[in-house]
Amino acid sequence: MSNSTLPEHLSRPALRRIHPVPLQKDNQLFLGLQDPLMLSGQMMVVPPPAFQVMQLFNGERSIEEICTTIGAPDAQPLQELVTKLDEFGLLWGPTCEALEDKKRAELSAAGAFPATATRILGDDPVAIRAQLEKWLDEAEDAEIEEPIVGLVSTHLDYARGHPLYAASYRTIAKGPKPDRIVILGSNHFGIGDGAIVSDLAFDSPLGRVSIDRGVVSRLRAATGEKLFKDVLDLLPEYSIQFQLPWIQHLFGDVPVVAAIVPDPVAGLFADDGARLGTDDFITELGRALDAEGGRTLFIASADLSRAGQAFGEPAAVDAKRRKDVEMFDRQMLSEYIAGADKFVAKMREQKNPMRWTSVGALVAASRLARPKSVEMIDYRQAVDEQGVGLISSAAMALLG
Repeated sequence: MSNSTLPEHLSRPALRRIHPVPLQKDNQLFLGLQDPLMLSGQMMVVPPPAFQVMQLFNGERSIEEICTTIGAPDAQPLQELVTKLDEFGLLWGPTCEALEDKKRAELSAAGAFPATATRILGDDPVAIRAQLEKWLDEAEDAEIEEPIVGLVSTHLDYARGHPLYAASYRTIAKGPKPDRIVILGSNHFGIGDGAIVSDLAFDSPLGRVSIDRGVVSRLRAATGEKLFKDVLDLLPEYSIQFQLPWIQHLFGDVPVVAAIVPDPVAGLFADDGARLGTDDFITELGRALDAEGGRTLFIASADLSRAGQAFGEPAAVDAKRRKDVEMFDRQMLSEYIAGADKFVAKMREQKNPMRWTSVGALVAASRLARPKSVEMIDYRQAVDEQGVGLISSAAMALLG
């Protein structure tokens, strides 16, 4: 097939967000193209040089222009690569859209997002509850006496983050069961740049977590599909999933409102009214919660700074870099404790130099919970042995 007869989405290919996974076969290195949304039942595998070429697939260059850029005399191999990527749903276009529709139908029929990130805990509910209880017992008691209206907890994997999860959740372990829990996460893998709310339940190794249908129905009545059109982004979103077993262990079948909150500093890509930004989302969710009544607990599933070569910095993380990150984090956390508006203003002024991933979740928790004060419980940095990457996190209680 000549390029002139290729469909537009293939003649100017635009690659979806994917994650390369190193694979070995016959002592050769290949890359598996992992699709976070899992639209296809199979993983496409390519050699590293092909993946490098794919970085030029931005929807702006034609295949001829890409061939010229890489010095390829024949466009046929590139056309074959593009065609195969499209078959797997890895390019923007009608094939991808059809696979998305199919995935939505599958999830709707199941009634819930499947457990993915939380499967790391295993499949034995008794063993999982014992592990969570052990981590809670190991956490220091913050001895908070005031009512708690919200938490800030990490969304690191459990191996690195369990001390922070436990520090946060121990503060509410003996508190009253709320009528609902609002989990506010970040969009790590998806395509939507606005706020996204789940209209599906969530499965975890401890069973199914239902959504608060009253709140979700009110949000849909007020906003139409603006909060739900990118709901597939919640499928791989671990910032939501990692909170679920803790909630189930402590409170049983309490319903949740699960939302991805965009960064208010970055704003939306297109201000076309198709999606809601942070401020509008907070307003609409606040109205829905007020109308439903009852006691709501807010959880900001948040990580802070990202530093090191894994995040585009030139050097490995050393002791000085760790100290610099902590100084910045504590400065920003002080601003957050002083109030969400001051925090956003300061982050906007400094242009988020440490790449905080959860500004939106933190701001939404503060503005919705309206705490009288915020208490810092713990702060930690997760750094690999080679210093390639650092992620910092904090545990905090929002007091009412």
